[in-house]
Amino acid sequence: MLSSIFSTLGERGGFWLLLDVILLITIVVMIIVIVLENHDPIKTIAWILILFLVPIGGVILYIYLGVNPRKRKIISMKEIADRMSLDRLLRDQMIRLNQKLFIRDERLTPKRHLMKLLLNNSKALITERNRIRILNNGRQTFGSIIYELERATNHIHFEFYIIEDDQIGNRIKDILVRKARAGVKVKVLYDDLGSWSLSRRYIRELTSAGAEVCSFLPVRTYVFANKLNYRLHRKIIVVDGQVGFVGGLNIADRYLRGLGPKNHWRDIHLRLEGESVRSLQAIFLLDWNFANHSSDYDQSYFPESRITNECLVQIVASGPDSDWQSIMQAYFSAIATAERYVYISTPYFLPNESIMTALKTAALSGVEVRLLLPEKNDSWIVGRSSRSYLTELLECGTHIHLYHRGFTHSKLMIVDDIFASVGTANMDIRSFNQDFEVNALIYDQKLSQQLRLDFMDDLEYSREMSLAEWKSRPWYHKLQESIARIFSPLL
Repeated sequence: MLSSIFSTLGERGGFWLLLDVILLITIVVMIIVIVLENHDPIKTIAWILILFLVPIGGVILYIYLGVNPRKRKIISMKEIADRMSLDRLLRDQMIRLNQKLFIRDERLTPKRHLMKLLLNNSKALITERNRIRILNNGRQTFGSIIYELERATNHIHFEFYIIEDDQIGNRIKDILVRKARAGVKVKVLYDDLGSWSLSRRYIRELTSAGAEVCSFLPVRTYVFANKLNYRLHRKIIVVDGQVGFVGGLNIADRYLRGLGPKNHWRDIHLRLEGESVRSLQAIFLLDWNFANHSSDYDQSYFPESRITNECLVQIVASGPDSDWQSIMQAYFSAIATAERYVYISTPYFLPNESIMTALKTAALSGVEVRLLLPEKNDSWIVGRSSRSYLTELLECGTHIHLYHRGFTHSKLMIVDDIFASVGTANMDIRSFNQDFEVNALIYDQKLSQQLRLDFMDDLEYSREMSLAEWKSRPWYHKLQESIARIFSPLL
């Protein structure tokens, strides 16, 4: 009998049958592993569907983007480093803050719970003395960045998801090279996947001048594929420990000039001075030390601030190394406790069930909820997935605005003229769960009102979508959206 079986398997039909059996066993084992991981049920079902509908492609996708067998090892290393370093900084700053009461403005009282939440879920210190400038486009942002880099005398810390070897990338590189040669300590940290096209020549020019350059979780071969799904999406610059930048713009020409002659790139960045820069500095150093396997905590990186302006800010970092989805929880809490309005601008809208519930509940409660999205997305599948969530929001009374001047890449939330969030985190599952993100949460009436006016200006270049118009869209759009939504938990 055995000889008969081996003879059959040696034939073409038996060979392909054997492959089918191996594939089936592989899929069954993967499904068991996925179920045992106890992920979000929607994500679990999505992976199971993909494995059944596209078996070979599903297996490949799962290897690269699914449950990561080394995630805990990779992330736990960073978590240990974060806690050891951050605890020292927390003690230092807590003593300096001397347990002050931060709520001097009664309008901030409803947001006190949000401050406590972020102290508990991400150790995000409340900083009091800050000066903030809102940068509303690439020209303002890069102009301000270049100005501050030119003034650096001690150190420049530079961390971005994307750095490209193009005109603006080379202009900034030339400044960093010149500063490094002049004795300024320059550290450049970039995401290996986001900056995949960054040339060796670009890096060599920096290192030859004395700058330190490091990539975050490098992806080179299949062996490192388990790092593919956890990316450094932060954009941080710290100059001399006194000035910091955070926001949505990466280092590439499209963030300055847009995607074409008539395709404006809309984005928001912040220039910070004051105590909040210390928090940005700490986040950069934690990322740098993890990626570079070092322990660099020079006290000169944390000079005393000269700013006397009173503006409450919490710098919040989140990522797969966090115990809690801190930025997502901040979004949820801010939406759920809004009294007058919630305005949100995001290029990628793939919310989880908690955020959807908060938005619908707010709108049904009479809160004015406005969501600004790009009319044309730079990712077809993400754009279609985003559209699949709009029907139920429109039915609840949410105002949906589609930006048509170009592409809006801003990551902005404003609530009740007293709270605003600007940073790198999109309103999507990837930013909540998988990417390393950083946001500045601002508790200030003047800045919140300024951001609200900027948001209203953006609405002038947008069109509001009515429920009737939305429901009358072509049937094949609805089908595309529904199919894309199946994949959205995997993006």
